[in-house]
Amino acid sequence: MTRLSSRLLNARLLAGLFIFVAAAAGAAAPQAPLASVERACERIGERLKDVGVQGCLDAGLIIGEGATYNGMPMMYRDFVPGSSRRTPFRVLLIGGIHGDELTSVAIAFQWMKKLQTERLQPFHWRVIPSSNPDGLLLPASTRTNGRGVDLNRNFATPDWDAKALDRWRKVTRYDPRRFPGSAAASEFETRWLMDQIGEFRPDAIVSIHAPWGVLDYDGPLDPPQRFGYLRLQPLGVYPGSLGNYAGMVLRVPTITLELPNATDMPTNAQSQRIWADMLGWLERNLPRGEPPLYQRLGDSHWVQR
Repeated sequence: MTRLSSRLLNARLLAGLFIFVAAAAGAAAPQAPLASVERACERIGERLKDVGVQGCLDAGLIIGEGATYNGMPMMYRDFVPGSSRRTPFRVLLIGGIHGDELTSVAIAFQWMKKLQTERLQPFHWRVIPSSNPDGLLLPASTRTNGRGVDLNRNFATPDWDAKALDRWRKVTRYDPRRFPGSAAASEFETRWLMDQIGEFRPDAIVSIHAPWGVLDYDGPLDPPQRFGYLRLQPLGVYPGSLGNYAGMVLRVPTITLELPNATDMPTNAQSQRIWADMLGWLERNLPRGEPPLYQRLGDSHWVQR
């Protein structure tokens, strides 16, 4: 056997072992969930110094149903305009799908603080600041969740069965940071986010990432060209990604903000400019957009997907 053949065989054996370990982890009992926002905020505040324990508590988060494999709650908060002459458009803001992108969580908390005082802004926001708390809070934060799955490759897109694992093997060369899971929507966090989309029925979704320093977009409208110092640069559509699931399948305008650094926050001026440009684009474009697919199909898509 040549040295190259031996290396390829070893890579395949290691990948097989990784999948076996992930499957075994899924069969094991999850840890007992943290019982309160206070306990969850203690851990988040200790990891994110730009947020702090009190900053997390001041966000007024509530706990959703269920808990992650490592016992962390999924927390969110709604912000409704103080007054409106019509039913406000709904925007779902998601931070931290990749747990090692710390700034994507911290800036969500920063914008929640802004929403607490900006009662004249026109949208009904639902903010999920940390959608992968296990990955964030492991001793060394990881892209994947507590079971080693990349949540942004785990959504139930129509191409998942045919392409997700094949792409992971052939394109990423079994990269454990991009493991899409053993099946579509195999992860609690993925299913929870899909349920949030189905229940909240957003007119637009904003997902925050790092560290590419660009603006990406999936969906039915003409894309924004620039939010602050983030300029449009399409990053592609992947099996199981949120942009594929929400933007391409459900036809919900889905904005991806890629901050330029995963650990160093933008300046306040940069953050505020991104926010202002994003609000302006949403105000100008949402009224002209076609209704998302789930609004046209009612609840029937939930079974079909």
